[in-house]
Amino acid sequence: MRILITGATGLVGTELIALLLQHQISIHYLTVSKSKDKDQPNCTGFFWNPEQGVIDDNCLIGVDAIIHLAGANISNRWTDDYKQEIIESRVLSSNTLYKALKENPNQVKQIVSASAVAIYPNSSSIVYTEDEQTIDHSFLGNVVLKWEESVDKFQRLNIQVCKLRTGIVLSAKGGALPEMLKPIKLGFGAAFGNGSQMQSWIHIHDLARMYFFAVQNSWEGIYNAVSPHAISNELLTKLIAKKLKKPLFMPNIPEFVMKLILGEMHELLFTDKNISPQKAIDHGFSFQFPEVEHALQQILS
Repeated sequence: MRILITGATGLVGTELIALLLQHQISIHYLTVSKSKDKDQPNCTGFFWNPEQGVIDDNCLIGVDAIIHLAGANISNRWTDDYKQEIIESRVLSSNTLYKALKENPNQVKQIVSASAVAIYPNSSSIVYTEDEQTIDHSFLGNVVLKWEESVDKFQRLNIQVCKLRTGIVLSAKGGALPEMLKPIKLGFGAAFGNGSQMQSWIHIHDLARMYFFAVQNSWEGIYNAVSPHAISNELLTKLIAKKLKKPLFMPNIPEFVMKLILGEMHELLFTDKNISPQKAIDHGFSFQFPEVEHALQQILS
């Protein structure tokens, strides 16, 4: 089997490549760098520039499936220009892939694309499944809607489309957790708002495994890529402090304070979404880290 990966140098892509190489999977990856320094046996890079619609068509040779992770980091400050980049980095990369597949002979049967639970509205009472049709009327909700629409069109090429809607990715190497650790390590940790907002998360190992599992089992449609047990912001903060053996004595941080500091991006800290991964479980996926305590123990030890 040969898999083509976009976004290969990001947090999830790096973890995924390591996993695939362990299983002797041949990898092609797309890169905006013309240097091939990262190439290794069974892992070959090909140049592309989605902004210009440029791609090395040789990347498709022998490829059975595509794992599409490319997209600008949402954790940078949301200026108007950067908000446009967040959208375009996802849509233009999909369009460039689509054009290459449409215009070149290939054997690609499936694309598994990153997506996000940001598409679901905030709710303190609903446990969301993939059947939910309501879209969150926020910037990120709109991003995910356009992102998924850009991937759905691959169905026109008789390619199976699978979208993994991902929650907070827990990893020591990047993402949300290192940012959560910083104030707690300094003794200034605190929950946000009233702390009751539910946060749906997944361990980086489980996320990489789910992408591979989705390819191995020809998944099609939407799957929630979150652990079975969402956790409140307050409890997560307390568990991290406990693992780090740090006190928590600061009052909860009001939303207006974070809005002053972060602007619109403060929404990331106050989302309230309890997401169910039951569909993935029903289709044979098992989590190595279903409980956040176990996940934190592995990451922080």
